Amino acid sequence: MERKVGIIGAGISGLLACKYTLSKGYTPVVFESRSSIGGVWTKTLETTKLQTPKPIFQFSDFPWPSSVVEDFPSHSQVLDYLQSYVHHFGLLRHIKFNSKVLSIAYEGPPEEEMQAWELWGGAGEPFGSKGKWNLTVNDTHNLSTEVYQVDFLILCIGRFSDVPNIPEFPAGKGPEMFHGKVIHSMEYAAMDFERAAEFIKGKRTTVVGFQKHALDIAMECSTANGGEHPCRVLYKTEHWTVTDYQPWGVPLAYLYLNRFSELLIHKPGEGFLLSLLATILSPVRWGFSKFVESYIKRKLSLEKFGMVPKHSFLNEISSCLISTLPEGFYDRVEEGSILLKKAPKFGFCKEGIVVDGESTPLETDLVILATGFKGDEKLKDIFVSPTFRDYIIGSPTASLPLYRECIHPRIPQLAVIGFSESVSNLYTSEMRCRWVAELLDGKFKLPSIKEMEKDAERWDKYMKQYSGEYYRRSCIGSVHIWYNDQLCKDMGWNPKRKKGFIPELFQPYGPMDYCPS
Repeated sequence: MERKVGIIGAGISGLLACKYTLSKGYTPVVFESRSSIGGVWTKTLETTKLQTPKPIFQFSDFPWPSSVVEDFPSHSQVLDYLQSYVHHFGLLRHIKFNSKVLSIAYEGPPEEEMQAWELWGGAGEPFGSKGKWNLTVNDTHNLSTEVYQVDFLILCIGRFSDVPNIPEFPAGKGPEMFHGKVIHSMEYAAMDFERAAEFIKGKRTTVVGFQKHALDIAMECSTANGGEHPCRVLYKTEHWTVTDYQPWGVPLAYLYLNRFSELLIHKPGEGFLLSLLATILSPVRWGFSKFVESYIKRKLSLEKFGMVPKHSFLNEISSCLISTLPEGFYDRVEEGSILLKKAPKFGFCKEGIVVDGESTPLETDLVILATGFKGDEKLKDIFVSPTFRDYIIGSPTASLPLYRECIHPRIPQLAVIGFSESVSNLYTSEMRCRWVAELLDGKFKLPSIKEMEKDAERWDKYMKQYSGEYYRRSCIGSVHIWYNDQLCKDMGWNPKRKKGFIPELFQPYGPMDYCPS
């Protein structure tokens, strides 16, 4: 019997979901709103490069070509790599381009019956005999709408696109008061490179934010206008940024991507001995963080610029907030073509921006809000059912309540891939897609709904402990191996992937450790 698997999104997660469900004999149908694959890599800035080193950002069974020698390939090289993957595994024929999914609706038992279930989907099976998903899809070329029905649905819609996060302002202090132009970084990234360069040329530009997009845009503005029209960067919080992954000559992976580093962390579901060990080794945990921080402070002269973060590097990596600093960023600050301004709160006036507590406005012509995206709203709004909308987001004081960061215990026949982050999202999405494919193939069963909810609560507790105010980002950054161990055990794999005790404890883990045998 043919089982049809619907996949929304042809970014990295969607391509992986397609490849692995196809390998199990299912019929995947990928719905992509754009005309090409690649997700966030299809429309980005001219200067954008890969954030993580190439060795931990690659498919386990499809390594980077030898022609790519850079540690941090450009966006065009990443896109070429993804396209090669698609052609190599014959995925193109399963993708419907220019197909925007407007909504998804579950057709099955009444909600009262589903709320009484003890097992996911009623029987704990990924394919329920009682239900299917209906997808309302708009063809963006001919503007027609069609409803597709699938047996299982995988949401790979991403969290860093489509729904911009626009800060809220008090009445009379919003962008409408400003006589210049205000756009979101999404609009800037959507421009072709020539138009984007022309757009910022000769303008006094203010970039709001201090994450990767903000830093890259500031560099592009600085390149276009130099000291004549400095680019102002307005930020709320200082963040640890890295220029390389070799603090004091020690690869960062040896500090945060091996089993020893995870012995220093209190992990979700750990036993008494591991918990005791993490407590005993807490000074080492602190020392690792200070070791990296001291290097970044010295390398970038952060104290000189008043840019030393108040939180630890461990907090930064646990929140998946690490950004690779564009080369020469602080040189531009030194020469005056980039101006840094801390502004926890601000508003607009006719001339530009007014920082709370200051009377003199910051005069500007253009404001680019690099303030992120509302990934949770994007995820919620695709559901027709109000109940499922509430389920998928969960409590406002908790991270997204997904078992294994993939399955909502109370939403049947559906998986979410790519919402929860890690230090390398390709690497993580591949493991999750393999896990979902094995689940669909009946290689293991999920525990009861209550047990899955308890496990999600344990992960929420971990995220709050180490991510602080950024816990809702759903990041497994500092316990990546521990997380993969859970997936491996579910699938019946040996979680220990190295040869020998010392390598197992101290060698960094990466995608190639999980290469299919």
